[in-house]
Amino acid sequence: MDGSKTSLGFLVLLSMVLFSGTSSDAHSLSYNFTIDPQPRDDQPWCEVQGEVDQKVFLSYDCGTAKIKYMSPLGEEVKSMNAWEAQTVTLRDTGDLLQGQMPDVTPENHTDKGPLTLQARMTCWREDNGHTSASWEFGFNGQLCLLFDSENGHWTVVHPGGRQMREKWENDRAVTDFFRKVSMGACRAWLQAFLVRWEKMLKTSVPPTTVPTTVQPTAPASNHITKIVLVVLAVFVIISIVAWILYKKRRRCSQEARQVLCCPEDSVFPWLPLFSWVHFRGKR
Repeated sequence: MDGSKTSLGFLVLLSMVLFSGTSSDAHSLSYNFTIDPQPRDDQPWCEVQGEVDQKVFLSYDCGTAKIKYMSPLGEEVKSMNAWEAQTVTLRDTGDLLQGQMPDVTPENHTDKGPLTLQARMTCWREDNGHTSASWEFGFNGQLCLLFDSENGHWTVVHPGGRQMREKWENDRAVTDFFRKVSMGACRAWLQAFLVRWEKMLKTSVPPTTVPTTVQPTAPASNHITKIVLVVLAVFVIISIVAWILYKKRRRCSQEARQVLCCPEDSVFPWLPLFSWVHFRGKR
């Protein structure tokens, strides 16, 4: 009986571990860069908007290093050490993108007016705990190029991104910078900020509307993997419970047969002695 209780207790613990591993909340952190090579007098040449789960929490001017807190989410984390590191990295990224614009602007650009460069960096944690990151680049709101920070693969989704890919694909320094910022810094910020954001995000208001930049591609959670893990966990638990019940039932049946059908010498070991004494008495 103690063995059955121990086994069932182990199963309960196993199920808690398996299901807790697939029920963690998914979150994403994004930064939208807009680089304007010819800004108006009242417009910044580089503006960054930070979003967590598509909710804007900051607006940053790379030129003046001024930050606007767009929601209580920004106010909540502005005193953290990660916040200061974040602003420095955002300014460095803006400087890099501005310096790269002359080399990546499409040569066949015929539209009136200068092009503005948009870049979107996103890092995320899926509900199964896996983390990853990516970049999106475009001009005047048109998505042109994707960069998978995890495997270093570039994907052109519009002809305007061909020159950009050719330039950056062969520039190790730029590629390493994008990977380091997104896979390293961004993920570290997300992990640090979530310590204070987790409860706020569960009770927060609907996402704030943001100006149109490069169309974002929300990170897709691996729902198929989650379903497979849940089904597998249920199957394993049911199989082990059935095996324990079968063994217990079989053991009970064996014990019942031993009681009802056991040999005489095991149930009445004193019968031979009794017969010998009875025979001697008759003599």
